[in-house]
Amino acid sequence: MSRSGYSDDCENVELWRTAVRNAIRGKRGQAMLRDLAAALDAMPEKRLITAELQDAEGDFCTLGVLGNVRGLDLKSIDPEDRDAVAAAFNIAPALAAEIVFENDENGDHWNYALGKRIFETPEERWTRMREWVESNLNGANR
Repeated sequence: MSRSGYSDDCENVELWRTAVRNAIRGKRGQAMLRDLAAALDAMPEKRLITAELQDAEGDFCTLGVLGNVRGLDLKSIDPEDRDAVAAAFNIAPALAAEIVFENDENGDHWNYALGKRIFETPEERWTRMREWVESNLNGANR
């Protein structure tokens, strides 16, 4: 099981995707995405980690960047508990899980020509996640 809580069991996937879509489009989701875009843009080093909100070196995942700007005690939040993460950021658990999935799992891919898995760099992850945030902001919020 991943930090997002997603698995290969696709039972009720339509209901889950609807919950994610509604959470993104909702008032809280859009407010969080606006804040997240600003937090990502303000980063001095445009790089994101996986697997935790903040690492020992002081680097952050996507949600960790926002938590740092908001002054949250990131070490007190279990990054594996999507309900706790959602509560800390005042967003729906479906949105918390989706952001974690996008950050941690959606950037690496299999390169058939090379016959191996290609892992994205922290800088590539930042670019991809910033684009994801922008693509999910409603037109009036951009």
